[in-house]
Amino acid sequence: MLDMLRRLIGQPAQPAPTPATNTLRQGNAAPPPRAPSYDSGLVPSLKNDHQELVALFEQIGRTYEARRHHEIPALLTAFKTRLEAHLLTENVRFYNYVESTLRDDAENLSLIRDFRREMNTIARGVIDFVKKYQANSDPDVMLHGFLADYRTVGGLLVQRIQREEGNLYPLYMPT
Repeated sequence: MLDMLRRLIGQPAQPAPTPATNTLRQGNAAPPPRAPSYDSGLVPSLKNDHQELVALFEQIGRTYEARRHHEIPALLTAFKTRLEAHLLTENVRFYNYVESTLRDDAENLSLIRDFRREMNTIARGVIDFVKKYQANSDPDVMLHGFLADYRTVGGLLVQRIQREEGNLYPLYMPT
């Protein structure tokens, strides 16, 4: 799947988590936050998200190539919505769990926090691209700049997915 995206951008070759309920008992303080629990299905679900995101991103590229520029804002909205759900799951369930399991390992905890910041920077670049073109299907704007931005963002997306699946997700293990 990533190879197909790489070719498309010119480079060589599940459900969102339910919010936790925080009920206050009358007369009592809120219970202390619970450490995240391990979920054996989380990493496969995150990898599935990656496949869906790549497929949506490739569809945006194919739509651009077909010069159906008026369809791109809706596709960008779908992509952004799916990406934000993925990022929320990662931040709440994945990173919180890994940081919790590494809390006594200062060196690795620092490394995972640096990785988290780097991944958030990449995500911001992707979101900025989406916002730039989401509300603008003007053919002149689409013809001048979209393709270069699309390829740049595709490169960021490929980089993020490779690093997460190759370096980050293996850190998610039961304690």
